[in-house]
Amino acid sequence: MVCEQTKTAGIHLYTSFICTDCESIMIKTDTSDPQYKYYVEKLRKVTKPGIYS
Repeated sequence: MVCEQTKTAGIHLYTSFICTDCESIMIKTDTSDPQYKYYVEKLRKVTKPGIYS
C-alpha cells in the first residue's frame, strides 16, 4: 500500500497491506519530517472503504 511493491512480510490493515519495511520507516519518521505527510496521506486511504458491487 505504501511502497506499492509486492512483498510477503507485513501486516494486513482492513483490505490493505503494509510491508515490514514501510512499517518500520513509518514508525521511525518524526512528525516534523516532510515524509510524515506522505505516510499520513497513504494511511488515509485505509479508512476509505472500497465500493463493492
